[in-house]
Amino acid sequence: MEANEKTLYERWKDLTDNQSEKSFDEFWKKYCQAEIKIYSSLLTNPSETATGTFDELVARYDVDEVLFMGFLDGISSSLPEPLDVEKIEPGTELSLPLELEKLYRNMLAADAAHLHTLPEWDPLLSEERRLEITKEYKRSKIYVKEKTPERNDPCPCGSGKKYKKCCGA
Repeated sequence: MEANEKTLYERWKDLTDNQSEKSFDEFWKKYCQAEIKIYSSLLTNPSETATGTFDELVARYDVDEVLFMGFLDGISSSLPEPLDVEKIEPGTELSLPLELEKLYRNMLAADAAHLHTLPEWDPLLSEERRLEITKEYKRSKIYVKEKTPERNDPCPCGSGKKYKKCCGA
């Protein structure tokens, strides 16, 4: 690669960072369509790990290479071993073993309803299990403030004294 050529990852970042207000909606619509196409294919046969070079996978899923780079950037955290997306080049060998529950949870975290509502999930995770994962995810986002001791409560240090006569003095 020549010094002035950008990596696939740099091209992906440039594409996402340089969207104007006019082009933003069209760009994300095109990207979401590519994502749906790839995930639908992957979820149709999840026991078969998608493998091949970057170029082979781009051709298999019939998507733009920069958009496929964005897909890899997104799915990386859902794989058993995250991809080093900054080093991926056209000939890089890739393997995309799916961890379905982790992938579903990450789709929830990304607020990607267009992905976690795909009909291809139906035979993979029961509706009950998907609801459980959704509840677990939502519960993980709730912050519960610990109760601070009041004056006449037992002291949390374990001394047996009232808080006002111990640590609260």
